[in-house]
Amino acid sequence: MSDQHAELEWRDQAIPVSTRFDDPYFSLENGLAETRHVFLQGNNLPARFAPGFHIAELGFGTGLNLLTAWKAWDQAGMTDPLRFTSFEAFPMEADEMARALQAFPELGDYRDRLVAAWAQDKTLTSLQGINVQVILGDARETLQANAFTADAWFLDGFSPAKNPELWDAGLMAQVGAHTKTGGTAATYTAAGFVRRNLADAGFAVTRVKGFGRKRHMTTCLKDGA
Repeated sequence: MSDQHAELEWRDQAIPVSTRFDDPYFSLENGLAETRHVFLQGNNLPARFAPGFHIAELGFGTGLNLLTAWKAWDQAGMTDPLRFTSFEAFPMEADEMARALQAFPELGDYRDRLVAAWAQDKTLTSLQGINVQVILGDARETLQANAFTADAWFLDGFSPAKNPELWDAGLMAQVGAHTKTGGTAATYTAAGFVRRNLADAGFAVTRVKGFGRKRHMTTCLKDGA
């Protein structure tokens, strides 16, 4: 298990910024709307939700993506727990997570349950209402050590220019290998080398409209061709 932790400063006393990567954890405009646009819409969710659906993620961060997907799952009327697996090298402390998530009051009870569980165990295997696991450590090592195939991926590392290790060809190949045929991936970035690495990993890659002032983002489909 990683003994590393997030190194933060706070913009406007509310938005966490990684001093290690000089990058904010979520959009300075509207982090929740960004998550819905990039990761839910980018993976055609909640339309694809079905019993046993499995989301995997690179970059757990504040837990905002988990909370957004979890609430959407419940609102879609799904009765069995969503499965969610996330990989994180530099976890926040619970008080830092709570401070960051105060920006999203509509997540309410979901946020409170997450923060309470995170304070007890950062792997979150005891979080009630969702089948979740956060795997701590370098995803380049930990992903290949885990056997699963996901229906959808949230690729949410820090900027590829500042955190290229989380977007390299080897890791993207592992993402492809851990995706079901017909599965998808989405990310806020449209960096050329990321799109090439995803294509080499077996995805049909599409550049689409980004969130807010960001012109483009990337969606992917593993079509089995």
